This record gives sequence, C-alpha cells and structure tokens, in this order.
Amino acid sequence: MSTARNRITPQEYVIRERQAPIKSEFYQGEIFAMGGGSANHSLIAANFVGEARNSLKGRPCAVFNSDLRVQVQSTGLYTYPDATIVCGELLFDDDHRDTLLNPTLIVEVLSDSTEKYDRGKKSNHYRQIASLKELILIAQDRSHVERFTRQANGDWLFHEQKELTADFELKSLGISIAISELYRGVKFEPIEDDVNASR
Repeated sequence: MSTARNRITPQEYVIRERQAPIKSEFYQGEIFAMGGGSANHSLIAANFVGEARNSLKGRPCAVFNSDLRVQVQSTGLYTYPDATIVCGELLFDDDHRDTLLNPTLIVEVLSDSTEKYDRGKKSNHYRQIASLKELILIAQDRSHVERFTRQANGDWLFHEQKELTADFELKSLGISIAISELYRGVKFEPIEDDVNASR
C-alpha cells in the first residue's frame, strides 16, 4: 500500500499494473495489493463464469474472469471483480483493452477478509457505474446469493436466494443459473454458530 507522500496518478498506476506480478486496486493515488482467494472462492467464480458463458451463447455478451480490470470513472476506483459481463459494445480506457469502463453485471465472491469492504464501499463504487444493471454477491462458506438490480428510476432492488436446489435469475441478462452448479465442487466448513448449536 502506498502512502500519502508517494501518491501516483491513475496513468502511473496502469503502467505499473501492466508489469506487476500481482494484482492491485487503485484509489485516490494509492495502490492496494489484492490477496489470493481460497479454493472455494476460485471454484465459485469459475463456476459462475462457465455457467454464464454457456447460458449466453449466441448473444452479444462477453463474460470475463477476475483478470479483467474495471475502472469506476465517476469515483476513480480501479479494481478486479471476480466476474464481469458486458452485453453490447465493449468500452475500454485505451487501446490496450485491459481496463473496462462499461460492465453490465459484476460478481464478487465474499470472503472473511473482504466481505465488509465488498458489501460497503466497493458496492457503493460499483453502483456509480452508469452501465451497471446488476451486482451479484456470492457467499463462499454457505449457499447464499444476493442480487442488486437497478430499477428504471435508479433505485436498486434487493433479492436473495439461499436454497441450494433453487435457480437464481439474472434479470439484466434474462438467464437463470442453478445454485447447485454455482457451488459445484465447493466444500462448506461447519459454521461456528451451527457447531455450537449442535453441542
């Protein structure tokens, strides 16, 4: 993480990031290294990307994994969502085509270390993206998917699904994903409250 004494410009960040061995976020002149994810985190993100790609075949939509950087132009945040979908023309900040400006849907897989940030400040950044129609938050320690869908008046409508046997609709794309497929291969550890309750 940089300090206030060595803040850099967005252009300097992007140049550094293209050569960096690890991914970092950028906000207000500071760089924040992003930690690696767990096996569950990686599986869920990969499962979502695979299911979404299969469901969107033949449509003008592109599905990206966490390697694609997204810029929130109105706030200045640069970050790497766990999955990003764009339907229609792809808009990038320059000819390198590695910083996306117009996501239609963003997915974040929650973890203990980042959940507060992902739910709070980061989600607030995402909701400032004019093109964004849907934000999906996925738990990795239990079956729980949350959807925030932008309404015509600009408000965001919340919906959640916890049943592993249910489907989860992505309204902005007109598709549904089976939650069982989203969590395929994922092993849930006993939650502390559940363990205590069984004693």
